[in-house]
Amino acid sequence: MPRRILWVDDQIEELRSQILFLESKGYEITGAANGDDALDLLARERFDAVLLDEMMPGKGGLETLEGIRELGSSVPVIMVTKSEEEELMDRALGRRISDYLVKPVNPTQVWTALKKALDEERLTEHQTAQDYLQSFGELTRRRMEADRFEEWAAIYDRMVDWELELNRLKDPGLAETHASQMRDANVEFCRFVERHYESWIAGEDAPLMSHRLFEHSVVPHLKAGHRVVLFVIDCMRLDQWRALEPVLEPWFDMRRELYCSILPTATPFARNAIFAGMLPKDIAERFPQWWRGSSKEERSKNAHEKELLEKQIDRLGLSEVRAFYAKTFNFDDIDNLRKKVPTLKGSQLIACVVNFLDILAHGRAQNELLRELAPDEVAFRSVMRSWFEHSNLFELLREISSWDDTVVMITTDHGSVQVRRAAMVRANRDASTNVRYKYGDNLNCESSDAVDMRKPERFGLPADSPIQNYLIAKEYAYFVYPTNYHEYERQFRDSFQHGGISLEEMIIPVVTLTRRGSVPE
Repeated sequence: MPRRILWVDDQIEELRSQILFLESKGYEITGAANGDDALDLLARERFDAVLLDEMMPGKGGLETLEGIRELGSSVPVIMVTKSEEEELMDRALGRRISDYLVKPVNPTQVWTALKKALDEERLTEHQTAQDYLQSFGELTRRRMEADRFEEWAAIYDRMVDWELELNRLKDPGLAETHASQMRDANVEFCRFVERHYESWIAGEDAPLMSHRLFEHSVVPHLKAGHRVVLFVIDCMRLDQWRALEPVLEPWFDMRRELYCSILPTATPFARNAIFAGMLPKDIAERFPQWWRGSSKEERSKNAHEKELLEKQIDRLGLSEVRAFYAKTFNFDDIDNLRKKVPTLKGSQLIACVVNFLDILAHGRAQNELLRELAPDEVAFRSVMRSWFEHSNLFELLREISSWDDTVVMITTDHGSVQVRRAAMVRANRDASTNVRYKYGDNLNCESSDAVDMRKPERFGLPADSPIQNYLIAKEYAYFVYPTNYHEYERQFRDSFQHGGISLEEMIIPVVTLTRRGSVPE
């Protein structure tokens, strides 16, 4: 079926040669000599695009354009005018025109503008699909050869690039191909972590990990005399952060790095490691009064992040640094912080934990409405971005962007993964309750589903008894007890969980934001 074009020009009869050229290219052209006739036609018929002369007697081009939008039509409009005035262009572009041509125009210019307006999305999708299929083999080769965390981080970063790009296409086949590649990559990444994690903890060829993050990313800015505002957004994945970057670009220059969350990829372990600058085993040994709480009350282990941060600052020779710490759970908490922060400009370090995402991820498993709002990773990203754009956190960041000599660090303690496969675990009643990791006495699970850490201290983890071990779920597995197996399998399937080994949980961002044009050395 030919594309139908409405060409609105008071001298339409003089455009016959151009109309014939466009018809030879397969377009069907309908002419209108004034704006009123054009609006009448658009109200009654369907057109694929409008060529609109800006200078016409009676209802001019801009007025006609306004009438088109008042009809509720989203038809692409290409404005044709003799004027090159910037103000006129701005007014036309502000009313959502697709293109702007300045007379005199030749037939090829008009044809190119129509092709761009009508076919650009289709052509872009086609080229993107071709590019992805060409890169598929390259990513597969890189995965098979990767033997360093930095190589895996680069691979995952590129896979997230493709995931975000493919989400814009209307090709479910490509999306499923990419999902399959991600599943394969996670199998290989888990094998890689099993081979190397113990040596990383021992300090052998280790990547940047949670317990070294503060010293690596924050301390250099403090030593350089910059004020640092540190936000730890609990449970934020790389792809979720990437969805927020365009929102912050008008205010900040950004430099993104990727680092490795320690295991378990869970708040009591990874976030405490960030604030303490120590592995969990060392925290428990040096500060047993702050590493408390039973396996059923793990959140109490994060009750002393402020004290752990202060100890780390002193240990790193920065005792003169004035630090402020806050933890937020809801909009009111962030709003109160936003009101307080301007009074803290004398503090060289402001550290804030934002718990919204972790609460959303856990709440989704229990709430049917949240599951409907965020059934998959794509929808979860959309929900997160919508929250951020309307949050007091975003308002606070915009205010901080005007501060002189201030570096904003945004990071997370771990990501999350949408679990798919139930794994039977055998444990006693005192075992921890998380479905992606467990610790207790003599826990057992199939080796295909989990890594069994029988000597926790070798993995930087504390042990409460000589026979305590940790089970860390791999890929997309989640733990279910033999009793009430099917009930819990149904409850947790497709929920977002953390604590295990996966690309999404372990490879996470730390981002440096500075006011545009003022990036510190």
